[in-house]
Amino acid sequence: MNRYLLFVSQAYALPILRPLQEAIRARGDLAAWYMHDIDETLLRPDEKVLRSVEEVKDCNPVAVFVPTNWVPDFFPGVKVEVFHGLANDATGKKGHYRIRGFFDLYCTHAPEGTELFSALARRHGTFHVTETGWPKVDPLFQHRDVDVRRYRPGLDKPVVLYASTFSPSLTSAPALLDTIKRLSQQDQWHWLVTMHPKQDASLVAEYRALQGPNLQFVDVQEDPLPVLQAADVMLCDTSSIAMEFMLLDKPVVTFRTKVPGPHYINTLETGEIAPAINRALSRPEALMSSSRRFIDSLHPYRDGNSSERVLAATDEFIERYAGRLKQKPVNLWRKLRIRRQMRYWRLR
Repeated sequence: MNRYLLFVSQAYALPILRPLQEAIRARGDLAAWYMHDIDETLLRPDEKVLRSVEEVKDCNPVAVFVPTNWVPDFFPGVKVEVFHGLANDATGKKGHYRIRGFFDLYCTHAPEGTELFSALARRHGTFHVTETGWPKVDPLFQHRDVDVRRYRPGLDKPVVLYASTFSPSLTSAPALLDTIKRLSQQDQWHWLVTMHPKQDASLVAEYRALQGPNLQFVDVQEDPLPVLQAADVMLCDTSSIAMEFMLLDKPVVTFRTKVPGPHYINTLETGEIAPAINRALSRPEALMSSSRRFIDSLHPYRDGNSSERVLAATDEFIERYAGRLKQKPVNLWRKLRIRRQMRYWRLR
């Protein structure tokens, strides 16, 4: 039985890694979690948690799966980057192609990212790249029965999902608070509102306070699928959750996005938002065609088997490449920072 470690340093990693856990279990193997400064109660009763570096070393995983951009080098196993969002040059995600010297294998989502990371692999010689698709979106394509009734209180009006990123330079949340409050007091749509887990707590509290007959605040970090499936249209900014929504062939309205394009209806003033939502709900052909082309460039896989491909890529890496690549840079400063964060100073 192989053992695998799921490394979590941000709560949004949970829905990314859970499909991998399911694929690991289907093989008859063991998946264990390490939660770095994350509340363990977010895990389910049947999910195994390791609470110390010593427990991780005793477990001796063959691989560590990581959605964020760092991982302890002193953990056993090959380090596999699966990424925390769908991104390429067109999505404006800075740092997506930055090589930090931690990972052995990058599991990419689409040909453009594969090509760029492969070029970096040839340059550095310290890691391998395999295109697999993204585990987080596997459940979108596995035709599971998803209960959306608590997010659609009635069938008589459309559901609008508002989701925002947290970065001060990208988030629309402060600017749209009053607008969403005003629109939710009308009876035209039902609103679902969710915030990034790193969003400012006081702003999150202000949005929670908007809850009423036409607005529901939801936490999607554990399982975003029911909320995405319940909504008819999304209002967003420059958050990667918009791309997950577009995988369901649904329209997106953005507010002052940093990366506008024909696949969104972008608005610049708050007064444009309501007309834009009405237009999006009509699903104009030009918008939907552009949306499909754009999302295909980010994630062409629709079979729900990306997790299995990640595991197969990991198997291949262990068999063909482990121990045969160039040695990684010393990376002393980053490694010391991680040891300080983890409060771990043993040499072995």
